[in-house]
Amino acid sequence: MTRQIFVNLPVTDLPRARAFYQALGFSIDDQFSGDNGACVVISDTISVMILTHGQFRDLSPRPLVDPRQGATALISLTCDSRTEVDALCEAAKAAGGADAHPPEDLGFMYSRAFHDPDGNAFGLFWINPEPAGG
Repeated sequence: MTRQIFVNLPVTDLPRARAFYQALGFSIDDQFSGDNGACVVISDTISVMILTHGQFRDLSPRPLVDPRQGATALISLTCDSRTEVDALCEAAKAAGGADAHPPEDLGFMYSRAFHDPDGNAFGLFWINPEPAGG
């Protein structure tokens, strides 16, 4: 069996969050979505469950932390190219997100990060498949 990952994120406005992730080119799996949450499909093996605060509290008894006020997690996603890293970050900004840090080019790796409208952080990176020096 191929492992899958489902990241659960609390959101303050479910319709806004759905629209934000769809603006990045991700789809919504209606089979796992409803009035209190939606399943954002990032890839065949990665999904993000965006959940209303009430639904999130049903899953965790711990107090919610506002990700705009402190770090809760950094979700890192690989991209196929530097162009895809830039395109996703620009799409995030256009859809109501914000830059989390400027581009970082280490030669072998290129990265950027954004915050979604709720302040959740996503780091995007591309790793050069060619070994250094040729």
